[in-house]
Amino acid sequence: MRVGVPKEIKNSEFRVGLVPGSVREYVANGHTVLVETGAGAGIKVSDADYAAAGATIAPDAATVFADADMIVKVKEPQAVEWKQLREGQILYTYLHLAPDPDQTRGLIDSGVTAVAYETVTDPFGGLPLLAPMSEVAGRLSIQAAAYSLTAHHGGRGLLMGGVPGVLPAKVLIIGGGVVGTHAARMAVGLGADVTILDRSQKRLAELDEHFEGRAKTRYSTYEALDEETDTADVVVGAVLIPGASAPKLVTREMLKGMKEGSVLVDVAIDQGGCFETSKATTHEDPTYVVDDVLHYCVANMPGAVPLTSSHALNNATLQYGLMLANKGLDALRANEHLRNGLNVHRGKVTYKAVSDALGIGYEDPMSVLG
Repeated sequence: MRVGVPKEIKNSEFRVGLVPGSVREYVANGHTVLVETGAGAGIKVSDADYAAAGATIAPDAATVFADADMIVKVKEPQAVEWKQLREGQILYTYLHLAPDPDQTRGLIDSGVTAVAYETVTDPFGGLPLLAPMSEVAGRLSIQAAAYSLTAHHGGRGLLMGGVPGVLPAKVLIIGGGVVGTHAARMAVGLGADVTILDRSQKRLAELDEHFEGRAKTRYSTYEALDEETDTADVVVGAVLIPGASAPKLVTREMLKGMKEGSVLVDVAIDQGGCFETSKATTHEDPTYVVDDVLHYCVANMPGAVPLTSSHALNNATLQYGLMLANKGLDALRANEHLRNGLNVHRGKVTYKAVSDALGIGYEDPMSVLG
């Protein structure tokens, strides 16, 4: 199969779909890899490095999209990219379609087979291709919060961990999954006063045991959200419903009770955000203010550390990518966990949460794969 790697063009996105080590794996499996010139610049990898790994360097993205049987990316295709996709081609990348009707329609119209990293599953009920970026985003959320809390960035002027005799910042984390756990680790490590909300008693017990009192846990209710947001200096939204739009848990009304200069970090923004006042921002202009509360809603947070993120992502996506390259659609027919990643196929939406969110008819993946 001809595997194509275009350069990412989303604002401030410096990651790359395949690092040279992954290219070598595809080539060793008998595939041709086309890499757009400059695709690795964001992680300080040259065209010569890719050529040494066995890739063919393409002069532009148009060549990659025209010649490749499978496109491997990081972020969802932009409009100029989805217009170059075609039926019979496989797209393998993050998609986050539920809050994005324009992209969904673009993929439907293209006829492409679109496999989303974020909905591929594993035998344990996890999301193995989402997990590494969730780990990165969770850790970055606390860095972003600490940065935003400083007075010259519009925050309350607090040091996250305080100093002897001065209380640390209070950090509320909504959601105890991968993002929330890694955010809590970073916040606890900085000395913050951390509370985690979740609706799974089992998960709360696991977190309580893991942190051994260094972070508090609380069952998530509207009352708990009201009380905790009123006293928090930082709120991290780390809620995930796989493939679906994130629920709006923190309302505009709740902001009125929050401290002036407090910070909201919405890690769920790729799925529409879990704060009612969230709107996607970029690394170039990451924050805005609503009701005296600073909002950080960067939609590709791991893009800030592309070297770490690209390698972590490739470690997770490589085995499934090779399945697709080696077996094509048969890989989707044979492996239910990879098949769970199929969101769109030849003009049909094949992921129920996307169908429900956008009001588009759903088709069972096996029925459309044949």
